[in-house]
Amino acid sequence: MVEKQIMEEKLNLVSDKMMTLKNNGMKEKYPVSLIDINCWEWPQGVGLFGLYRYYEMSRKPELLTFLTDWYDRRMEEGIVEKNVNTTSPMLTLTYLYEITKKESYLAFIGEWADWIMEEKGLIRTGDGCFQHMITGNPNDSEILIDTLFMTVLFLARAGRLLHRPDYIEEAKYQVLCHIKYLLNKNEGLFYHGFNFKRNDNYGGILWGRGNCWYTIVAMELIQEIPMEEGLKRHFLTVYENQVEALKRYADPETGLWHTVIDDPDSYLELSASAAFLRGIMQGVRLGILKREEYEGLIEKAVKGLLDNIGDDGTVKNVSYGTPIGLDKEFYNKIPCCPMTYGQALMILALQEALTDYWHS
Repeated sequence: MVEKQIMEEKLNLVSDKMMTLKNNGMKEKYPVSLIDINCWEWPQGVGLFGLYRYYEMSRKPELLTFLTDWYDRRMEEGIVEKNVNTTSPMLTLTYLYEITKKESYLAFIGEWADWIMEEKGLIRTGDGCFQHMITGNPNDSEILIDTLFMTVLFLARAGRLLHRPDYIEEAKYQVLCHIKYLLNKNEGLFYHGFNFKRNDNYGGILWGRGNCWYTIVAMELIQEIPMEEGLKRHFLTVYENQVEALKRYADPETGLWHTVIDDPDSYLELSASAAFLRGIMQGVRLGILKREEYEGLIEKAVKGLLDNIGDDGTVKNVSYGTPIGLDKEFYNKIPCCPMTYGQALMILALQEALTDYWHS
């Protein structure tokens, strides 16, 4: 394993960079809401979760101050629209409430969770699946694997805080539904999306970052909420099959993963790679995966991740926000640029790599 001091230095750089990430003159090419840290959208939601996990490990007061200030300012400004993606920042708010006990945080959590569950709130599609509605677009009849992180994980956490077991049960059901319609059983990997009107998985592409949302959510849910043993086994066998497939498709030189997992001609993509590594390392540490079967891949991938961090802490080769495509080339043409979720998923991977388990 890479020396702890090197990883700690890189982690500090990545964290500092994310807290100052701006559009940097790219506004004409990319919407500011997806890049600037000071906006309430899904990339920032993933970013805040990464920062919180870093705070949890380091207890640096400046990180907690940044997080609470960020939420206080955004809540004062007002949230433009409730949808699947704008729910993402709500996840970290559940953790901040547990620390601060601010009643305004709990009230907002309750308001948002109620909106998800009420009939006129978050749109449902086939089998009652959460439709992947986003800002300005309901995405009619469409579900995405992304929804598991963007909305379902928050709902599970909110159910715990609000003492609403029905919210927790809904979260479990949504995971089951997304497995049902998005899992490629031949590969053990997930398709990006499913459309109930088309009755298909669009191009049937095994997209990297889409898959990583399940890797993260599976590990989080088994630690966060009460779960029947049979259901837990099901979620974990899906996770284990996914990880076995990831091991097969990892780039032999770097240990990283391609933006289309089963296409070695597509580019190596760092947000998915960092998330996969974090999920695999967690699985080993929790005793779900055998260390001897994954240790070589983990050591190689950690080095591969570090090689993609710039001197100023920018995580390189992170693909921009990606709608569903109909062929592999669509995904390979998605441009790369600095993104809050790229910074955050790198933080999660390095934070896991710095746990005592990997240095004993």
